[in-house]
Order: sequence, then structure tokens, then C-alpha cells
Amino acid sequence: MAIPQNDPIVVAPTPTPTPFDDEDRVDHGMLARNIERLMTTPLAGFVLGTINGEENALSEDEKAAIVGTVARVAGSERLIIAGVDNPSPADTVRQATRYANMGADLVRVRIPRDRGPGDLISYFTEVLARSPVPVVVIHQTPTREPAAEPEIIGAICQMNNVYGYVTDHDIRFESWVRPVVPDDRKFWTCNGSLLLPGMLIGANGAMMWLGNIAPDLAVEIVRLGHEGEFTSARDKQAVASRLDGVIIRYGVAGVKAALEIQSFEGMRPRSPAISVPYEARVIIEMELREFGLLG
Repeated sequence: MAIPQNDPIVVAPTPTPTPFDDEDRVDHGMLARNIERLMTTPLAGFVLGTINGEENALSEDEKAAIVGTVARVAGSERLIIAGVDNPSPADTVRQATRYANMGADLVRVRIPRDRGPGDLISYFTEVLARSPVPVVVIHQTPTREPAAEPEIIGAICQMNNVYGYVTDHDIRFESWVRPVVPDDRKFWTCNGSLLLPGMLIGANGAMMWLGNIAPDLAVEIVRLGHEGEFTSARDKQAVASRLDGVIIRYGVAGVKAALEIQSFEGMRPRSPAISVPYEARVIIEMELREFGLLG
């Protein structure tokens, strides 16, 4: 599809985390049906190959096939973003090219960890010059330490072929990043609990797993925040934060449990990961019901 420029934009990381059949194989029929269901929501697009989509449990071939299925079903009407997390610039470009050939409009490239400032600039200089599609730079690390200083992130985001930037969870740090990211680049907050705080520091969109479970709620919070209607959005943000806290404590299994309760297909975590305990599932269902997220 034509890459959107009008703000705000809200996308969900993996359109319902990857569905698996009884033999732990990616089920593309289930995936297509799940995407068709999400096509009725106000989400602007889908991000494929993410932690919430169990990227570490998927091979590259599986991730490429997922991009192909999503692009076939939704590509003409939704933004398709393929995730790459690779410290090698040459291999990042190779994967980006493969995903673009499968139908990705953009690639989301994670800032490599444990690299010096010069290495990061060199990495993105090569990746951005050679990527066949624009890049969304994402700053998320498994530790509390940032992957780069704000000025380095800003310098990367000023380079040609950058579509936008996705924050990490430290809103204080990201408030330092926001002024150095150009206004003509997207600046997306990354979590359901951070939708309104992200808009307060100047975000113009969002990419978070809650978009799969409560897309109308997430889009409305971002819209209100973008329009400066923060008081109107506060109660809605409280709901988003409550859902985030109850579900994400169980990781991907919690997200999948919520989606399964909502009747999405194939929502069993891939082995060796396990489903949430029965008691947790009951609590998640109670929360979804309380906030009107069950049919």
C-alpha cells in the first residue's frame, strides 16, 4: 500500500501473535482469518517478526512466509512492517530485501546492542543506503541500559530512508530523544501503559501489542492525545494500563491467552513455552469482560 504520512498512526506488533497448529507449525489459514478479523478495526498496519509474535521461536523462512501471508490478505489496505534484529548490516539488508520481496512496505530494524557510537552510525549508514524499503528504527533492549545516547539516535533518525522511530519503555529517556528526532519522521510510543505519556512527550503514533486486543481503545487514546485532549483520554488510559498490567506479566503467553479468550485462532504458545495457568486465564477473562472486550 501507499506508505501513510498522516498522523496519528497506530500499528500492532504481529497481527495476533503467531498461530500454531497441534503439531507446532505456523498455521497460515488461521493467520489469514485472524488478520481478516483485525482488518475490521482502525489499526493502520501490522508489524511482523516481533517478540510478541514469538520471533525467537521462528525461523527466518517462517517469518518470511508470515510476511507473505499477511501481505496477501492485508497488504493493499494496511501497512506491512517486517521486523529485523541483526547486528550484521549486510545480513540486515539481505533480510530486508527478502521481506520486501514478500510484500513488506517497511522494515523495523532494532538498534544493535553493545555497539559503540561510531559502530552504530556505520551500521545504519550501510543499512539505510541499501535497504529497498524505508526503515523504522526501534530502540528496545533487554536491559535497562539504552542502546545509544539520545544524540546518536537523533543522528540516525536524520538519515535518508528512515520512516520513523519506536521508543523503548523509559519515558524519561525518550523525552530526551524526542527533540532530536526530526519532525517529519514518525515517533511512536511502544506500550499500552505508555500511550498517553508518549503523546505527552510528542509521539505521533504507537506500536504496541495491546493494539491486537483492544484496537479501538488504543487508537482512541492516541487520537485524543494527538489532539491535545489529555483530560478526555485519562480514563481510557487507565483501562489500557490495567489491561497491560494484568496481561503482560505472563509475557507472550498472557497476550495469547487474552486473544484466545477473544476467539482468535491458534493462540497456544510454541513449545517449550507454556500457556498461562488456569487461575490467570480466569483473571484475564474477567478484565476483558469488565471493559467490554468480549463479544
